[in-house]
Amino acid sequence: MNNIQKYRFACTLTFGDIYGQIIIWLIVIFLSLASAMAMMGASRPIYALATVGLILVLSLPFLLFAFVTTLLNHIEMTEVVPATRPQSVQPPSVVPPRPAQASS
Repeated sequence: MNNIQKYRFACTLTFGDIYGQIIIWLIVIFLSLASAMAMMGASRPIYALATVGLILVLSLPFLLFAFVTTLLNHIEMTEVVPATRPQSVQPPSVVPPRPAQASS
């Protein structure tokens, strides 16, 4: 059960790793809003709302998948090697405490 203490976990994810994904998703959202505004001018506003909702519902799982896989690819697990003591060095000896004596 204590085997987890033998490993060190580190996340090397930076904002630059997901920056491109955020930009692409924002472009998709703005294009969907632009198409919704174009359809809103037509006589069918329900189609405009349905288009934005459909694009949001379909793009969010892909965005979540991209974020999670990017995060998982940047988690490092390295084994921690315990420091070993040289054999020639002896640990300092511990002097047992003595009770205090009154002086006369």
